Amino acid sequence: MKKLLALTSVVLLVSCGLTKDEDNHFNIIDKFKMTWNIYEEMVKNDDGSITYYALPWGGLVGAVRERNMGVDWSDYESIRFDFAEPTKVATQIMISDKLKTWGKPGITSLTCNFDGQNVKNVEEVALQASDTTEITVLRVILTPNASHWSSTTIWEGDCHQGNWENGFVIKPEKFTTAYEGDKLEIVFTTDTDDPNITYWLMKTVINNTDQTLEGNDNELNSWGCAMVGKAATRYRIMLTAKDITRLREKGVFINGYHNNVTQCNILKRQSEQEQNSQN
Repeated sequence: MKKLLALTSVVLLVSCGLTKDEDNHFNIIDKFKMTWNIYEEMVKNDDGSITYYALPWGGLVGAVRERNMGVDWSDYESIRFDFAEPTKVATQIMISDKLKTWGKPGITSLTCNFDGQNVKNVEEVALQASDTTEITVLRVILTPNASHWSSTTIWEGDCHQGNWENGFVIKPEKFTTAYEGDKLEIVFTTDTDDPNITYWLMKTVINNTDQTLEGNDNELNSWGCAMVGKAATRYRIMLTAKDITRLREKGVFINGYHNNVTQCNILKRQSEQEQNSQN
């Protein structure tokens, strides 16, 4: 029965335009058939890749709707764009105008982690460039959610960051049980009352320094800030060994642009045995 269900799931995924590409991952590059800016161009290459001739803040767009309705990606953990060459300008993944992930120039892949966000009604995904450029996309990989995480709260409060007006420190001792591969999770809502505010930023630096964390380095703009979507409620950073060393020495200072932060957690990946013991 389990084999039949697994086979049925694969058939349904393929029928929805998802092609199995690597271990339980699905390549949805065939969904990308248009651009947001009529003056942009995309060319489908013989090997299945797409060469995208981008204009500033246009978009290479994949419509993922089924029967003209948004799809539920709650069972997936991320979407990743792989590029043929390092990017020449900053790029961004936008998901249905809700979630976004910024990627600095010089990267060969960019991943938007769903990480606890509401992705129950995804209609389209776009890759955007900050300036005129040419990008060849090799794959667009949708990765199933195979991991479960346990959460430990290390900070609670009500920090209305405003226009960089307020920030807070999480002390070094809060990171004594954190290790490489754990995630720092920031729980927040965006301030959307003012229609003049059209973007939101999160900044995390080692306390009393201007050093950003290594774990989200690819997502930072030239000011060391991560862009977050207006519907985002969580931002997570996979901590590296270097991050852990510095956090245990100095802690972290968190600031931002028009976010209201209420909680920070350390997330640890649960083993299969731990997951089974809870079921």
